[in-house]
Amino acid sequence: MVAALARQQVPGLQAAPAATPVVVVGAGPVGVRVVQELHRRAPHVPIVLYGDEAWEPYNRVRLSAYLGGELNWQALTRDLKLPQTPHLTTRFGCAVRAIDRAARCVRDADGMLQPYQYLVLATGSRPAIPEIPGIDLPGVYTLRDASDAQKLAARRVRCRRVVVLGGGLLGLEAARAMQRFHTEVCVVEHYDRLMARQLDHSGAQRLYESVTVLGLEVILADSVRRVCGDTAVTGVQLRSGRMIACDTLLVATGIRPNVDLALHAGLAIGRGVRVDDKMRTSDRHIYAVGECAEHRERTYGIVAPGLEQAAVAANSIHGGGSRYRGSIVATRLKVLDLPVFSMGPAGPDELPEFAREAVYADAHCYRKLVVRRGRLIGAIAIGDWPHLGRLQEAVLHERYVLPWQLWRFKRSGELWPEREVESVLAWPADVTVCNCTGVTRGRLGTALAAGCASADALAAATGASTVCGSCRPLLAELASGAAAAIEPARAWRPLLGFAAFALLCALAGLLAPALPYARSVDVAWQWDVLWRDSFWKQVSGYTVLALVVASLVMSLRKRWSRFSLGDFPLWRVAHAVLGALTLGALAVHTGGRLGSQLNFLLMSFFLALLLVGSVAGGVVALEHRLIPANGRRLRAGWTWTHILLAWPIPALLIFHVLKTYYFGP
Repeated sequence: MVAALARQQVPGLQAAPAATPVVVVGAGPVGVRVVQELHRRAPHVPIVLYGDEAWEPYNRVRLSAYLGGELNWQALTRDLKLPQTPHLTTRFGCAVRAIDRAARCVRDADGMLQPYQYLVLATGSRPAIPEIPGIDLPGVYTLRDASDAQKLAARRVRCRRVVVLGGGLLGLEAARAMQRFHTEVCVVEHYDRLMARQLDHSGAQRLYESVTVLGLEVILADSVRRVCGDTAVTGVQLRSGRMIACDTLLVATGIRPNVDLALHAGLAIGRGVRVDDKMRTSDRHIYAVGECAEHRERTYGIVAPGLEQAAVAANSIHGGGSRYRGSIVATRLKVLDLPVFSMGPAGPDELPEFAREAVYADAHCYRKLVVRRGRLIGAIAIGDWPHLGRLQEAVLHERYVLPWQLWRFKRSGELWPEREVESVLAWPADVTVCNCTGVTRGRLGTALAAGCASADALAAATGASTVCGSCRPLLAELASGAAAAIEPARAWRPLLGFAAFALLCALAGLLAPALPYARSVDVAWQWDVLWRDSFWKQVSGYTVLALVVASLVMSLRKRWSRFSLGDFPLWRVAHAVLGALTLGALAVHTGGRLGSQLNFLLMSFFLALLLVGSVAGGVVALEHRLIPANGRRLRAGWTWTHILLAWPIPALLIFHVLKTYYFGP
């Protein structure tokens, strides 16, 4: 009967009251996000959510903080709120046992058959347990779900010495949590450095020093050969032969996608459940997202890509055209209270061909950039860095890094000038604020405009800060409105007008034809005498020279602190006026001809200087109407290009004058 009912369903998502629901298997952060996205797009479509744990949805990413006593259970569940709607049915503590693809239904642990229009697998992953003799003895634990955390919390009260197998992020956080009651903790890592997938040797060394200061013992480049004990764990033997006594072993050696349900249903399986760019499996009515999914031969072991996949799957189910292209994995967390950031190929074994590294290190921080063909493709940061939001956006979009920016970074550790450290209110709309959920500054701005006036309201509306919580201060800053709006520059209207006039003149000088010579000596005024007669050429030439010198002197008003005469905004307007006058004098001097060789080079620099300068003036005038970060970036780029183009002109002018007098009549 169920099979017949399922076969009668019309293809496509149905919103009628009697429609077969969308079934989501997995109540972790990614499964909850699928439900939220489905409900947001079609509030009246029925949804059934299965979770094999009896708990309400909670934040698995912060289990180590819960184990360490930094969070209570309410904080762990607060930010994973399901839609309050009669169209959502939740079945927690009820695992799905099988999928009947032909009948389009699932069978759960209670024996119930649940039909589906579409099925979304968000089954996550399970701990990867190495095959070590004695690994199944009492006293061996993992930290993957709330039950594990509760067992470890009870164990921690009476254990004396813990060995943590694995020096990755989870292993280090679990080790710190197990230290709470002064328990001795030893971390064993088979790589030669901690967090080997995220950090290079130097960054890992900084982390190692911070970890050991906290009292953790760390053993690198070694692994457990066997777990000792008859009826319970009494110690471990390392491959080096060393014996370590302990009464608890915590295994944190990675994860494996949960694919059993999909495998038994006959879906295509690799390391995970294989999906296309719309997150569909080999069955067009079944989707897979999160840690269980394999996209383009890659699985992701962190939550952020899963949240992106959840949005794509929900969009696809509702007939949208969104496609998932893959994620650039970014780690931006606090490891044992030490800020750690890693994004893109930054490890020693990941550097692509033609990539170059730039490193800055001092007593407080370690920073590394990876650049390929002038573009930023990876970064590592150990310690605080105010520019991390902007850095993440630059890596994500592979922004160009200029040579002087790299020079500044190697000298000071800053890719951008310190004055550009800006409030989150000034960040561009496409900069990611919450790395875990992928929420951008633009999306948060929309939520602010809709009336979200607190960090909690922003989190509820967008999901930002609901995973690791590290971006919570940024949400608070947004909600408080700490940054004031940028005031217009003084005299911005005259500056904009003269900049526009200079731009039109420069374009005319570049594109307009040269002024013609007089066709007859009978005309009343022989205008071509202005650029043919030696006297008039000297008059116009020295006029150009005087205007250039005056422009250079005006530039000292900003560059030289002791030169403080007058009001700078008015000097800036006068500078734009001089630029337009210089172009007019050049037209008189040359008749609008670019010349050849040295003359052509000099005229090219003049026109380029005036074009760029007029655009720079326009950006300065309109900066208050731009997104602050974009305005500063445009202003700095155009202004520095204008300055660079000005440097060769004095030398070219000197050569031009000497040549004229040397070869002249």
